[in-house]
Amino acid sequence: MIFVVAVATLAATLGGGAATPSAAPFPSSPRVADSVNDTFSGKHEAHLLVGRLTPTFARQTRLNCAVCHLGGFPQLSRFGRLFKLNGYTLSHLAAIPQQADSTNRPSLALATIPGLSTMALVSTTSLAKALPGTPGTRAEFPQQLSLLFGGEIAPHLGALAELSYTDLTGRVSIDNTDVRFANHTRLLDRDLLYGVTLHNNPTVQDVWNTAPAWSYPFTSPALAPHPAAATLLDGGLAQSVLGLGAYGWFDNMLYAEIATYTSAPQGSRGLVDSTSRTIRDLAPYWRVALQNRNGPVYMMVGTYGMVTQLARGTGSGASGSGWDRYVDVGGDAQIERAFGKSYFVARANYTHENQDFSGAFTRASNPTNTLDSWRLNATYGPVSDWSFGAAYFATTGSTDARLYPAASVTGSRTGDPGSNGEVAEVTLNPWLNARVGLQYVMYQRFNGSSTSYDLVSGGRSAKDNNALFLYFWFAY
Repeated sequence: MIFVVAVATLAATLGGGAATPSAAPFPSSPRVADSVNDTFSGKHEAHLLVGRLTPTFARQTRLNCAVCHLGGFPQLSRFGRLFKLNGYTLSHLAAIPQQADSTNRPSLALATIPGLSTMALVSTTSLAKALPGTPGTRAEFPQQLSLLFGGEIAPHLGALAELSYTDLTGRVSIDNTDVRFANHTRLLDRDLLYGVTLHNNPTVQDVWNTAPAWSYPFTSPALAPHPAAATLLDGGLAQSVLGLGAYGWFDNMLYAEIATYTSAPQGSRGLVDSTSRTIRDLAPYWRVALQNRNGPVYMMVGTYGMVTQLARGTGSGASGSGWDRYVDVGGDAQIERAFGKSYFVARANYTHENQDFSGAFTRASNPTNTLDSWRLNATYGPVSDWSFGAAYFATTGSTDARLYPAASVTGSRTGDPGSNGEVAEVTLNPWLNARVGLQYVMYQRFNGSSTSYDLVSGGRSAKDNNALFLYFWFAY
């Protein structure tokens, strides 16, 4: 096994607090420059280190957004993954300092510019067959409007936090949030990046775009029907939990993380609340990933898992112990290759979920069920402005008429949760912080059938839910 010290050098700089101001597009420290050159070998990455300034982290670091993102947000590059693992603390802004004691340990390092930015998504969705009583084409202005904070809070401490408004809910609520402490030490004479993360969505802390919270496609039509079944890790706990995790990144190759979650539901509720589906005690989560460090082709393979017990709540109509148990185990892989100014990324993700409803047979037809989810996708960017993406997705599982009952549009006539289809997308980034995208979602099977999937007679076909999605997405 070949080891390098580039990441240790970069890490020492990232964890060191605010840097002194400079007019250069990148911090002028030779140690930083050398570590970036080592981490980003080749002409493709070198040309990214100069360019336009863009939101939040770009203002803080004075780096082009393309340094941390492949083909624009939210796909992370090698450097972007390091930046996140280091707690979002690389800074090129002047700071307001305060020394705490004679050891010169800083107790304050406030940036002169707060790390705030906005993001908006405007879209139009056209379905192959209109939903009952609705037009076939509908617009959202906005589909989502967000205020984001990102950057260094104090030495070694940083965050990415988001408040979002969506037109479907008509309200502002907390969105994906990740607060991190990160530092470095030496282990076996190699660099060990270690940290703690506090967040509100399992896998939002992940640095690979294979994880459910950041997976492709990065946006989708909110006004189109979606399959009834999904694993718990695939958004089932998003923004309703508090997670505390510890992670280590050894020698820029091996990543390991353990975390635990408890319920943190949003919205109005009483001091005594027995109606919510809350986590019983704590839900453990684990993550391991291995990557190569050098060469023109980047590769990662990983695995993850979570064990969760959820209360049914008094409104579930279920009798028995009142707890459902979910065990999710998955694996993922990612490949990246740069060709001059072009890039290619391929990703694969698989999650298997065991569901145990044996405490109450009134909730499900079966005491135990399973769900399996596959995602395969690839993105090619021939130039920095354009990208072409394609994906295959599939969900299969146990037939259960109580969990997946018949209902117009959203139900399953057979009780089968199976769905599969493809996504094709083309995007244009006229500026690094603005994107126009055209996406087409095609279903071969929806909620268990290809024809009349929702009702015994007169129901919708899977292809009726095919959606053409045109969107404008920008951040400032």
